[in-house]
Order: sequence, then C-alpha cells, then structure tokens
Amino acid sequence: MNQLSGAEALVRLLDLHGVEVIFGLCGDTSLPFYDALHRLDHGMRHVLTRDERSAGYMADVYARVSGKVGVCEGPSGGGATYILPGVVEANESSIAVLAITTDIAVSSHGKFALTELDQEGLFRPLTKWNKVIDSSDALPRSVRAAFRQMSSGRPGAVHLGLPFDVQKSPVDAQEIWGDAAQGRFPASRTAPAPDGVEAAAEALTSAERPVIICGGGPVIAGARAEVTALAERLGAVVATSISGQGAILDTHPLALGVVGSNGGAEETRAVLDEADLVLLVGCRAGSVTTERWRHPAAGKQRILHIDAEPTVIGANYPTEVGLAADAKLALAALLAAVDAKLGETRRPAERARTAVAGAKSAKFARFNALANSLDRPIRPERVVRELSDLLPDDAIVVADPGTPCPYFSAYFELKHPDARMISNRAHGALGYSLPGVLGAYYARPSAKCVAVMGDGSFGFNAGEMETLVRSGAPVTLVVFSNSVYGWIKAGQHSGFGERYFSVDFNQTDHARVAEAFGIKAWRVEDPAELRGALAAAIEHGGPSLVDVVSQPLHEAAAPVTEWIA
Repeated sequence: MNQLSGAEALVRLLDLHGVEVIFGLCGDTSLPFYDALHRLDHGMRHVLTRDERSAGYMADVYARVSGKVGVCEGPSGGGATYILPGVVEANESSIAVLAITTDIAVSSHGKFALTELDQEGLFRPLTKWNKVIDSSDALPRSVRAAFRQMSSGRPGAVHLGLPFDVQKSPVDAQEIWGDAAQGRFPASRTAPAPDGVEAAAEALTSAERPVIICGGGPVIAGARAEVTALAERLGAVVATSISGQGAILDTHPLALGVVGSNGGAEETRAVLDEADLVLLVGCRAGSVTTERWRHPAAGKQRILHIDAEPTVIGANYPTEVGLAADAKLALAALLAAVDAKLGETRRPAERARTAVAGAKSAKFARFNALANSLDRPIRPERVVRELSDLLPDDAIVVADPGTPCPYFSAYFELKHPDARMISNRAHGALGYSLPGVLGAYYARPSAKCVAVMGDGSFGFNAGEMETLVRSGAPVTLVVFSNSVYGWIKAGQHSGFGERYFSVDFNQTDHARVAEAFGIKAWRVEDPAELRGALAAAIEHGGPSLVDVVSQPLHEAAAPVTEWIA
C-alpha cells in the first residue's frame, strides 16, 4: 500500500487546498512537519516569523486581502499559547484562518512531558472548529473538515493539533485529496429565505429615509456592487463600521463614511439619527458602531438585519425582518425584489446626497484646519493628509487600534476598488499592524502596503522588522511617536479626573531602532519635513519606517465621540 507519513500527508493536503503561504515559527514538536515541507515538492512558501502571535496576524491580514484561507503554525506549549491572539481576532472578525499547532506525542500524554497542555480545550472557546488529531487515519478527513468549516457559512478560524507521533505515523495515500475551492472564502454561501426577502423589500420601499450600515460582511462577501446598486435604487445613505470600510467607495455621493464612537462624528451621527429605517448588513451592531446601542435608537427606528450568522440577528435590537444569509446573495435578492416593487419608478436620492455632502463637508472642514497645522508635536491629521495625497489609490493600509485607528477610519478615504483600510476591531489588541502588513504584502505584492501604529504598538512586535528585511518586502511603517499608551490616557483624561497612572513611557528613537535591523528610516519632528520623508519612504524599494513625533490623544481632537468613562 502506498503510504505517506502524517506530516507528508498534511503538506500534500494543504497544497491540494490551494494554500500558497504558511506563516510560522519552528519548534521541537514541529520537526517532522518542517522536514516534510523541506523534502516534498509543493507550491507553498513558508515565512519564518519571530513570534507565533505575529504569524497569526500575518495570516489574518493575508486572508482579508487575498480572499484565500490564511495559514499560521507554531509548536506546542508556549507556541500554542502565543498564537491565540491572532486566532481569536480572525475568528471574531469572520476571517478564515487555519492555525496548526504541533504537540507532544499521544503516547506521552499524562506523563508530564515538556510543553504538555490540553490544546483542544485551549482553542475550543476561541475557534469556529477545533481538533487535536489523535491518529494518523483521522488526519486527511480532519484537514478537509477544517477547510469546510473555515470557508462555509460565516467564515472563521479553526485549529488543528498534530501530535509528534501522528506526524510520523503512516497515512494511506488514497485518502489524500482535497477541494481547492475550499481554500477561498466564502466557498459556499447561504441564500436568504424568499418570504424574508419579500418582507424586507416591502419595508425598504415603504421607508422615506433609509440608511444602510455595512459591517465587515459585505467586504468579505465581495458585495460592493450589490450595496451600491441597492443604495442607488432606494436613494439610501450608506454608512459603515470600521471593518466595513470598502463596502462602498468613499467617493460615492451616498457614502457617509464610518459611524460610531471610533471614527464617527456628530454630523455622521445626525444623518443616521434622521433615518426612519436602518438596514444592518453583515454588521454585529456592537458597542463601537452603535455608540453603545444608542445610534440607531432601539424602538425609534425600524431595523432590518442581514447576517451570515443567525445568532447575531436580533441580539441587540428589535428586528422587523432578519435574513440569515450571505451578504452578496441577500443583497442581490433584495435588489431584485425592490426592482419588482418599484418598477420604472426610481426613488429620489437628492435628500440622501444632500445629507451626506453636508455631513462630510463639516467633518472635513475641521480635519483640514488641523491637517494644515504647523504645530509641534505634529498633528495626527497631518499624517493622514500626507499619506492620502502620496499613496497610490489602490494602497493597503493596516492600522493598529490605538492612535491611528480613529484618524484613518474617519479621514482616509478609499477611492479604488482594490484599496483597503484594515484594523483589528474584534479585540483591538496592540501590535497588529507591523506583522500584519507583511501578510498584506504576500497577498498582493503589487500594491503599496503601509502599517500605521502608535509607539506603544511598535513595542509589541518590533522584532518582526527582521522578518521584513529578510523578506525584502517594500512595505512602509509609520509610527506615531508620543511616548504614551494614548487611548488609556485619553480615557483617564476624560473620565477619571486626569488622574494619569502608569500610561507614560520613555521616548524611543524608532528610526534608529529600525536602522539597526537594516530598515531605511526617517525621524520627523517638523511638520514641514513630513511630506518629504513620507514620499521618500514610500518610494524606497525595500522596507522603510518614518517615526513621527506626534500629538498624544489626550491633547488631540481625535474623531472619538466619547472615551471610556
């Protein structure tokens, strides 16, 4: 009988499912897997990271940009625990990521072997599906099941544990097959119930001032055309969450931009509050997007909800009609039903266009005044303005959730179908963008990829600058350098009587740190020198960094409607 080892079988199965890149970090229990990757012919590239957490973030961003399953791996013990942040972020963001952890031998369980822990128990609450494979016979079907789970229904992260002896045990070669279509997501989509579509279309056509709020669902589903067409047919305003940026291009006259407490504004909130009906599309209606469930207002505005995850619908708002379905399929069905009801009649969009134009004009007037400022420290708004002017329209920006997130979500407009602004909004862990930008690069090497971060975030994953240099990726890092965990200090400023405690740290010359890794770097303190430094960094053919000495959040006019009090 033709046989492969478990590790060889895993390599073949990953390849058959269309995996192109694996991000990971070596360890004792991973030796059979690494040896199989070295010996076998396959179409995959392995990217050695300096931290398993970074591998998870790289796989997450790679998946978001490419639409393909992201794969990260790490060894047992500490490796399994370190990889968790990237896995839970991807899962809660509905991103298809496969986390592979190797493990001690099954025969060593219960014997106090080094790095022993209950991996299946560890990953269970953090993944969509999770299995430690305890026999080589189960390996092929477990891998296929993992891909089906990741890419079907609501996408998510899954985990496979591979004990050392399972990696070395035989697998029947006839069991090695896979479906490459499962390597993309969503691979299978759920259509909406026809009666629900009819009811939703009736509600939408009866509304006078409808607003559509898009979360990450339409972006994952590739439903920009459907969102835009439905908005135009209804004369509806389209707002987004941070994860929903790109569901409609920001240049569209019905595109209001981001709403909510992080990146929203009083003017955008006012447009939302004037709606008589709100259609949530692939949006969980969480605390940030709704400003703690006050906008929309429960009981004052009619709510319709589309989501691939049925349990999300009606969780936070009384919902008139819920459609448990893929965003693209549901919106297409809704558009057809609305067309059938309206016939040749076209809903007027002038009111919606005027409201959007007025809100954006007021918001950007404030922004422009600050973006033109020559004050020191440099205003964050100026950094956003310069990058907006200098970057190609199809650039990919990965923003850490601290200082950069509110500014870029509010003011960095997506004008090209391939442009992306990505931030980790499920859990908001610092240290996401520096490794994440490498995932963006491997997903779309032709695009200019930029990571923006605070100096607090920089300290989490600075070691990955060596990975950037080793890869030769022409990515640019921009650090907002203000020597503080700014979001927390802003909360202490607004809600705790300016009692600042344990949030400040020493200033670091991040440009010199980057140069020690071999990265071309600039440090900027004068706003008049900012554009030149950013332009040079963007044009540089390898990894680059610009360290911007910038205004801290607690002193700034950040687009945050309220801080945690």
